[in-house]
Amino acid sequence: MIVVVVGLALALTVPAQAAETYQLGLSLAITGPTSDAGNPYSKGVEDYMRLVNETNILGDAKVDCPIRDDMYETAVTKRNFEDFLDQEIVLFLSYATGANQALAQDFNEVKIPVIPASMDKSLVVASPYIFLPIASYSHQYVGVAEYVAKNHKGGGVPKVAAFIHPSAFGRAPLEDYKAAVASGLKLDLVEVVEHGKDLDNSALLQRLQSKGVQYVLCQTVQSPVATLLNDAQRLGMSAKTFGEAGKITFMGAHYTGGNDLIALAGTAAEGFHWTTGYHVTSEKGPWADWQLDIAKRYDRDDKTANSHNYACGMMAAQVAVEAIRRAREAGKEITQATLYDTLNQMNGDKAFASQVAVGPVTYSTTDRMGVDTVQLYVVKDGAFKSVGKPFKPEFIE
Repeated sequence: MIVVVVGLALALTVPAQAAETYQLGLSLAITGPTSDAGNPYSKGVEDYMRLVNETNILGDAKVDCPIRDDMYETAVTKRNFEDFLDQEIVLFLSYATGANQALAQDFNEVKIPVIPASMDKSLVVASPYIFLPIASYSHQYVGVAEYVAKNHKGGGVPKVAAFIHPSAFGRAPLEDYKAAVASGLKLDLVEVVEHGKDLDNSALLQRLQSKGVQYVLCQTVQSPVATLLNDAQRLGMSAKTFGEAGKITFMGAHYTGGNDLIALAGTAAEGFHWTTGYHVTSEKGPWADWQLDIAKRYDRDDKTANSHNYACGMMAAQVAVEAIRRAREAGKEITQATLYDTLNQMNGDKAFASQVAVGPVTYSTTDRMGVDTVQLYVVKDGAFKSVGKPFKPEFIE
């Protein structure tokens, strides 16, 4: 009996277990289609997770977030997700619109919170476990369309063409755009172009101009937009000012723009109008200092450091870590269920202010679109500059 008591006493003095490590996972297109967005996005996630562990943002706890390239292929994303589940992840960082649509039922069955790089509005309908970081593609696209309708000075109904990625990601905003027009937004959609890998858009641009198109609204990534802008400049079609008569004004949403576009298009990017939910480093402020300091800490090149896609990845990681931090602070065990509940309470006085976003991140059981406002920018003298203040588009809920 004495031995047992002594043994029990000794057991009670054994040091506590090592600090916990919380398992996350990221699957995205580091290579393949849309990799010009996915590559800096992955670096943003990687660097923020390193910062968390090195600066004890979670106290003595750590995060482990392996990053896997899915090459923009849904089947690969699914395999990555299943492997991550075997590693007992508590939250999944995902990427593509199509892959998230395909995996939505898997998310529902597992009941795991998901923060995607895609801002397709359909995702929050497909699964209550998907939390968009910022306003949807539809909100951003309708936002630039509203700007056209309100600011067009040429008389008559503005003629618009859509230049989109040949995927679910590219097609995402079109129905909402058409619904906005049906609700009273005065625009004439002349043509929808799903671009290929063409290196010369001369014939396309000449066709659009022959149809009287005055504005081209883009929903794709930077590379095809840069090609389009360079061709328009070479042909003398680019508007030097918004809505210039006889010219074409080019505009776009989120993944079409940013400093990455200027690096690709150079002077051809002048006058390009663009919406996103993020600040840009070409406008100085605490957001730029924060982003650039982290990039410098991890020896990133200037292109990556100034990319809004880099900021995008950092914010997705930041929201995930903030949910973990809040759940820990509340004394909860870190599980898929507690993180889901914590994210749904991120509103009101519990809204989360990310340094890189133009508004607070808010979620609830009825609202899983994080930053509700968008900011319009335009390229002036080789840099994106804000046009007005962040706003909520009127013709979309």
